[in-house]
Amino acid sequence: MTIRNLDGFFAPTSIAVLGPCRHPGVLTDKLIDCLQAIETQHKVSLVGIDYSVPFNGTSVSSLAELKHAPDLVIYLAKAEKLPRVIEELGDRGTRAVLIPSPGYEYWPEPIMQACREAARKTTLRLIGPGSLGISVPAKGLNALLSAEVPGKGDIAFFSRSGAVLNATLSWAKTHNTGFSSIVSLGARIDVDVSDLIDYFAQDYRTRAIVLHLEGVAVPHKFMSAARAAARGKPVIVLRSGRSRDTGGTGRTHAGRLAKSDLVYETAFRRAGLLRVYDLDEMFEALETLSHVRVPQCRNLAVIANGRSLANLAYDRLDALGAQFASLSPETLEHLQQFLGPSNDLDDTSAAQASIILREATAAEDLTETITTVLKDRNVDGAVVLQAASAFQPLPVLAKAVAEAATLDRKRPGRRKALVAGLIGGDSATREVLTEAKVPNYASPAEAARSLMHLAHDAQAREFLMAAPPSFPANFTPNSAQARGIVEAALADDRIWLTPKEVCDILAAYDIPIMATDMAEKPEDVGALSEPFFKTAKHCVAKLISPDLPFKSKIDGVRLGLENPAAVEDAARELIAKTQKEYPDARISGVSVHPMLEDRHGLELYLGLAETPEFGPVLVFGQGGTAIEESEDIAFELPPLDLKLAEAQIGRTRIARLLDGGPSRPSLDKPALAEALVKLSQITIDIPEIQELDINPMVLLPSGLIALDARMTLCHPEKKPGRTGGSRLAIAPYPNEWEQTLTVKGGWQIFVRPVRPEDEDMFKAFFEQISPEDLRLRFFAPVREFSHRFLARLTQLDYARAMAFTALDPDDGSLLGVVRLHADPDHQTGEYAVMVRSDLKGYGLGWALMKLIIRYAKADGIQTIKGEVLKENTSMISMCQALGFKITTSLDDPGISNVVLPVSDLPEDDS
Repeated sequence: MTIRNLDGFFAPTSIAVLGPCRHPGVLTDKLIDCLQAIETQHKVSLVGIDYSVPFNGTSVSSLAELKHAPDLVIYLAKAEKLPRVIEELGDRGTRAVLIPSPGYEYWPEPIMQACREAARKTTLRLIGPGSLGISVPAKGLNALLSAEVPGKGDIAFFSRSGAVLNATLSWAKTHNTGFSSIVSLGARIDVDVSDLIDYFAQDYRTRAIVLHLEGVAVPHKFMSAARAAARGKPVIVLRSGRSRDTGGTGRTHAGRLAKSDLVYETAFRRAGLLRVYDLDEMFEALETLSHVRVPQCRNLAVIANGRSLANLAYDRLDALGAQFASLSPETLEHLQQFLGPSNDLDDTSAAQASIILREATAAEDLTETITTVLKDRNVDGAVVLQAASAFQPLPVLAKAVAEAATLDRKRPGRRKALVAGLIGGDSATREVLTEAKVPNYASPAEAARSLMHLAHDAQAREFLMAAPPSFPANFTPNSAQARGIVEAALADDRIWLTPKEVCDILAAYDIPIMATDMAEKPEDVGALSEPFFKTAKHCVAKLISPDLPFKSKIDGVRLGLENPAAVEDAARELIAKTQKEYPDARISGVSVHPMLEDRHGLELYLGLAETPEFGPVLVFGQGGTAIEESEDIAFELPPLDLKLAEAQIGRTRIARLLDGGPSRPSLDKPALAEALVKLSQITIDIPEIQELDINPMVLLPSGLIALDARMTLCHPEKKPGRTGGSRLAIAPYPNEWEQTLTVKGGWQIFVRPVRPEDEDMFKAFFEQISPEDLRLRFFAPVREFSHRFLARLTQLDYARAMAFTALDPDDGSLLGVVRLHADPDHQTGEYAVMVRSDLKGYGLGWALMKLIIRYAKADGIQTIKGEVLKENTSMISMCQALGFKITTSLDDPGISNVVLPVSDLPEDDS
């Protein structure tokens, strides 16, 4: 359950406060004070409440005395009575129950579970216990036990912590920041962070979402909600509790590296969320989002009345990954005309968009400088830094900045971002900027960081929409072979695979690994090495023990062995040494493989680990024995594509060496990215692989090869899900839906789910659709197929949407497509279908519609709906034949609403 009935909290027409109160006195009086103020907009009743403050609404002794069921009930009575009350309220039609308390409140889990079960029967929703309440300032609703009353704004804020919420409201009061809604979650008996993200993503009054959390209970639900929301508006997240995190205790390097907060960081980045690390930074983000409303903020400029001030901001922006604007020649010429040569506007100023003003620069010249820079088409935003001087006091400078902001808003064209750092100003100075809606900060670093919140949001949204390169079409893993190896090991009650088994699994996924074999006896190890010496000068011997997985830490590796006899001697020495130093360790044997002698190779690390936070994660970094100490690692969640793999590689320091140098050749980065994608496919296909280390993976000028790898197994926990992949935080590509459809004339067409890399194929498809067919599909003429438009059609969250592409088996071109987008509750899906204009009459549209209906039924969707122009008679006829109910839209008589109750269809009809 996600957003169903959440309007009962945020848009109730009637409210009842139900007692007797388990916290009598201050709780009751505070709530009545809040509700008394909203009586004119929401009908409020007190039920079984003793109160000592004035109240003008209805007061009754029991629910039975209320003529109509309230939308929202604020429950103050004892915990053990709530399950029965929920049943009564649900039967009467109440949609939501808020359970507030003056502080965090713990309820026994049996009572919590009984409440959930009672609410589930009627889809009634619960917030609390331990909630401070909710507030919707725009609707005049305030049922919040806070010291400050939230003001109106367009930011939704929610937190489990009452202390964080109160601190935020106190800060907001002094910084003229308002909210669309405030929610205190408490113990999250039902409604959680993911539900609220989904709700406010669709709320037109909410321009940005800011949330505080410590953990995520249902990873795949959170990721679906967060990814959907971040595509449309900024989502800021503050996570606390890092010092109490667990994790990093696995059997392999990957398991030990995957600490909780690093995994959360990875998930936030993948979803497109902007993470802040403390309240100060969250407040900076709130202030910036409250006052700056711009469509994009990529190319930045710095304006300061001192070179050092500018450099401080420039340095911080650069460290945060800023992209600096290049000022146009026209802008530079205009600045030189009224500022004069003494301001040193050289080529560096133009290239780095860094404008240094004299301390004595007149206020009107500061205003003109800011407006000129913001007019530049290459500039998206600017940070203005000013320190008081003997020539210009800060209040005067503040008015100059405020005037520039006002002028820029009046200017036609795209809005630009403007933040200020007026250092040392008093409250009057700050008030001038607040009135002008210019965020003001106390230092260059804070001002720079605040501007980067906007830049990072633009970068995150751009990355979310970027189309990945196509993966090599000839990659066809032998997953059946790999699964057979794993199942055989688990049947033998083994959690560690042998070196030979690991090699075979990696080979099944086309990940090159040095041929390796293992034996228990030294003489057998020597014999196994004989074939290797036919092509290799040297071999390597390694001790294998399930109790001692880190061979280098026990001196368990012997390099440069020149012949089978040397291998046998090394094996014997390794076994004897280990038995002496680790008498309790189990020894499986000694492995042997050829030694790689390519001096141009770079040792890297690839791994995967199962985490309790977000399921499996992929790890990449510097290889060798110091992988855990170097901290040069990057994480990513599967599934991966080449774009994500390249970005993961780029987040490490070792990535700087891949392009080569004066004495080093460039290395094969595409092969490395492909290896990460293949590793991602392994964890999707074989969930029994719990942890995997490839260390080192040697990257060469052409290709790569793994020299050592190990895998541990487990019986994966069965987690609930609809169409599979529920162990993963992000639903993978559903290859089980690939199939061949036969249409009229016996024409066989390959059908598969859409992929992100299909963007160019979709563009070519639309170019072959007639203008009239495009108008019937999109309800308006379509003349341009932008990247943003195509990305929304090809980049799907398979947990919420599906699109099937019908492909020509000969040339792979797109012949038709059908899609279904489910609502966040996953009860209703909206369909759309289109076939190429020259292919009508083959029955392809019919076949695709039958397929999407079958998918909807398998995925648990109850109803398929759509909107069709009444003049689109062929589509309406097909819907009628498929069993859709057709009615005229109440909003537009030219549109027909078509609805198919999928859950009512017999199995053979879907």
